Amino acid sequence: MHLHRYEKWWLTFGTGALVVFLVVIGIGAFHQEHQPPSSVKTINYEQVDKIAPFNEPGLKKVAGKEWEYELVVVASAFYYAPVEAEIPVGSRVKIIATTKDVVHGFEVAGTNINMMLEPGYISEYVTTLNKTGEFLVLCNEYCGTGHHTMKSMIKLVGDE
Repeated sequence: MHLHRYEKWWLTFGTGALVVFLVVIGIGAFHQEHQPPSSVKTINYEQVDKIAPFNEPGLKKVAGKEWEYELVVVASAFYYAPVEAEIPVGSRVKIIATTKDVVHGFEVAGTNINMMLEPGYISEYVTTLNKTGEFLVLCNEYCGTGHHTMKSMIKLVGDE
């Protein structure tokens, strides 16, 4: 079988591109530990209000952990609890969230915080919040007719 010179170039280019792609994915997955979330933490979504820490949503100062605060959030039909959280700027925060009913989104506008909240699963995100101001929390997953009213506020305040 005879391959034309240009066919050989394209085969070489395609094979090379595939190898480069697999190397980049491999480095990201194994060396830099970029992996999809594992759904390891589950919860009975019908009993969310009775299970700690979701029975008391809000901001709590913690000690002995890699973060200083835990923000516990519960989403339900067109509502986030707590409606507002005030966090000191520069704090390392772990956001722990779940939902009681349907899939909701948890996006903090102006930051890279973006989680999908699914019934029966606990979503977590650890971040350092460095910029003062008010940040709107929006549901970015369509959850029903009142979806557009589902919001909350995170206020980052300086030391005073």
